[in-house]
Amino acid sequence: MSTTHHHDHAHDHHNHDDHSHDHHDHDHDHHHGALGHSHAPSSLKALVAVIALTGVVFFAELIAGIVSGSLALLADAAHMFSDSAGLVVALVALLVGQRGASKRATYGYRRAEVLAAALNAGTVGVIAVWIGVEAVLRLGHQEPVETGLMLVVAVIGLVVNGVSALVLVRRSHDNMNLRGAYLHVLMDMLGSVAVIIAGLVIKYTGFTAADTIASVFIALIIVPRAWKLFRAALNVLLEGVPAGVDPNKLVQELEALDGVVDVHDLHVWSVTGEDVLVTCHIVTGVAAEEQCALLDAATETLGKFGVGHSTIQLESEAHQGHEVIHH
Repeated sequence: MSTTHHHDHAHDHHNHDDHSHDHHDHDHDHHHGALGHSHAPSSLKALVAVIALTGVVFFAELIAGIVSGSLALLADAAHMFSDSAGLVVALVALLVGQRGASKRATYGYRRAEVLAAALNAGTVGVIAVWIGVEAVLRLGHQEPVETGLMLVVAVIGLVVNGVSALVLVRRSHDNMNLRGAYLHVLMDMLGSVAVIIAGLVIKYTGFTAADTIASVFIALIIVPRAWKLFRAALNVLLEGVPAGVDPNKLVQELEALDGVVDVHDLHVWSVTGEDVLVTCHIVTGVAAEEQCALLDAATETLGKFGVGHSTIQLESEAHQGHEVIHH
């Protein structure tokens, strides 16, 4: 991540956050603490409601799965448990993320939500592997399944997951945590459908392997979704370029601006997974009185790529030999 270097060539560079001319005609955001917007009240209510609903279904499926002998029901209960744990982690992360920026955390604590998403995805992946292993071990020696209890609990699970999905759907675009929670609830709905189908097949045909097949189906649904969320969270944690942003194209657009000789030390990353931040050095020969106009043009160009926060250092070609800070 690039930072603005302090050196004796003050006339060679201009930090974008330092210029003071009127920006009322531009959508500039120079507030370092305002990286991403909080949806705390509604998001917290949604998470608390879904955690309560998910917890009830988990205990119902766990008890019913043990009593009925249904692996599919136990598999869905395991997924519900991972969801409940993940939602609790998401809730804690959301609360932590509301803390503002400080001298020790200049970007605030929103990254905690990304970490929670990664933990959630990793847990779900492990649960999916456990389900698959259990299903394979059951092949060839199916145990009897009490379909009555299995179907009743699965239907209850389907209804509750449907309600949870409706609660989260409006908040699913707020941040990575809530998007992951919404996906998990949708997966739970499909899992409940799989359990119901398996229960009906066993009830009317006696084909007990349907229970194992349903559990494998649930696992296969979970894995790619968990991997997608984990990969997205990992990209943010590793300061990767946000999806949909092409650094090469961004450089080309900046270099096409009047007065720009070269663009280097470009860094593009995200704090929350939703925001896009950029730092870069722009080599230019424009006079000092024209630098503000160039910075405005550069900021407007970055805005086309979804960049909400930027730090731009303007410098002359003579400054390139002073890029490295010697200690």
